[in-house]
Amino acid sequence: MSDIEWRDGTLPISKHFDDPYYSKEDGRAETAHVFITGNNLPQRWNKSEHFTIAELGFGTGLNFLETVYQWQALADVTARLNFISFEAFPLKAEDARTALSSWPELEILADCLLDFWHWDGTGLQIDFAPNIHLRVFEGDANQALPAQNLNADAWYLDGFSPAKNPELWNENLIHEVGRNTRTGGTFATYTSAGFVRRNLQAAGFEVSKVPGFGRKREMLAGIKHAT
Repeated sequence: MSDIEWRDGTLPISKHFDDPYYSKEDGRAETAHVFITGNNLPQRWNKSEHFTIAELGFGTGLNFLETVYQWQALADVTARLNFISFEAFPLKAEDARTALSSWPELEILADCLLDFWHWDGTGLQIDFAPNIHLRVFEGDANQALPAQNLNADAWYLDGFSPAKNPELWNENLIHEVGRNTRTGGTFATYTSAGFVRRNLQAAGFEVSKVPGFGRKREMLAGIKHAT
């Protein structure tokens, strides 16, 4: 399990990576800006009967919960959401609960997720709602992702900082992200690091720099074209 420390009593910091799990300004707003808007999801959900999101770095589960919150408000009630994530260092349930308590609007969803927060080395697999399925692979994504064929519609690339956790941003893993993305699929990430951009381009994505969240001037987003 991941060891964390708390900054100002509310912001979880990974001791392993010496990096926060989300922006100290507002983690939920960051998720909405970077991943949901960055992948243009509200507009795409209106046209989808089935949508697959994949993520590197499950963390507190905040990205998943905010996605569910907005999906339930925006998507057709008959549409299905498949959310797949990879997490090498799961949080303890009490730490996840403390982190998520910052957003009372997510309390009901968070309680549901935390009811299943039991890590045994294989991860989580939950029918979160009749039309929402969550699968979290526990372990190194570098080992788990090459065995998958996800055909993802969108990716949340949300590992810790590339400078502090380069293993989650290396060329081989990003190649697997591209391979596991359907033509027309997208990605978004808070980072704008040059080597990440180049790895994404090599993986088949057209990459753009777009306005980042809060004080971060730029982030990356892009689309995979047919090869």
